[in-house]
Amino acid sequence: MTSYYPPISYNVPPSEDGWLLKTILQKRMDVSRKLLSRLKMTDLGITLNGERVYISVKVSSGDLVQIRMEEETSEDILPQPIPFEILYEDGHLLVVNKAAGMIVHPTHGHYTETLANGVVHYWAEKGERVRFRPVHRLDRETSGVLVIAKNPYSHQHISEQMIAGTVDKRYAACVHGVPAPRSGDIDGPIDRDPLEPHRRIVTPDGYPSLTRYEVKEVYGRAASLVELKLESGRTHQIRVHMSSIGCPLIGDGMYRHPLYGRLPEGVQLGTELIQPSGAQLEEKKREAGLVPPYGETQGVRLTLPGGETQEAKLSPAEAAQLTQIAELDASIPRQALHAVRLSFRHPVTHDDLVFEAPLPPDMVLLQEKLRQSAIR
Repeated sequence: MTSYYPPISYNVPPSEDGWLLKTILQKRMDVSRKLLSRLKMTDLGITLNGERVYISVKVSSGDLVQIRMEEETSEDILPQPIPFEILYEDGHLLVVNKAAGMIVHPTHGHYTETLANGVVHYWAEKGERVRFRPVHRLDRETSGVLVIAKNPYSHQHISEQMIAGTVDKRYAACVHGVPAPRSGDIDGPIDRDPLEPHRRIVTPDGYPSLTRYEVKEVYGRAASLVELKLESGRTHQIRVHMSSIGCPLIGDGMYRHPLYGRLPEGVQLGTELIQPSGAQLEEKKREAGLVPPYGETQGVRLTLPGGETQEAKLSPAEAAQLTQIAELDASIPRQALHAVRLSFRHPVTHDDLVFEAPLPPDMVLLQEKLRQSAIR
């Protein structure tokens, strides 16, 4: 016997008396062509006043139109008791605060320990037969608000809102430097890096991508807290766009600060700055504006993969800046990016929903460190 989710209903008003049922389904209940085809294949997929009918019939004022979707499960996802934070749940949606380090959906090489494994287990424990349908994705190391649809109808509706640009997605990021101006748009097409396909780059031949940003807090010249709003949803969009304007995310090992490019290939920067004789005095003069910050080099201690060390020559300003950048990157084990807010219209009730998740502990600690460093 076929099991269904609770019906989604619509009462025909007097102004729509005599309309075709198909028109009601498509124009008033916003059922997609694909979902409509699925509903027609089940006994109770589409009913008029409780009776199964053809969608070519005419409706009358006061008629009750209902659609029912078959219950589904994610049979290819192994249920696992993995904890996760729920922000909201009803019969149509599940909204969670995803933890950093958690993959959303099983992929090649990562079949377990994902958010999907935990959610499927949670639903099974409740006795619910639901298929895991994330409406959007967050990178593994990005934390924050994520919405999961519990049926095809909800998935379709929120996806359409995202395509239409009516879903408001806000992120908080700690970045190196301070963007100039303090607020603006980053309009840069994004596509795969032909040399490293797992990376993305800004390129004239890429897909249109727009990120709006606003600086919320400044920590000297070293870093800032930025709020970002996505107007498109490209892979790694925020990370790529912020890197493209010279303000990469703190802790991002893939889209790193361009000063790392001054280091020999295959080495990592240590925190030891090798000051030549008189360098400290010269640095004080530079800070006072008495000596230009160029024309002189000093050493930076580099750590090779085998533990040996090597020196690289940079200008004093570059050496000091790169050492500071490396220290900040080492202070958080992932890119400092958090999906802080998500708002959209409920697919069934049509209520405006707003979900927020405060900064996670690792970003709070980073923020405190940045504030203390700025004071010094």
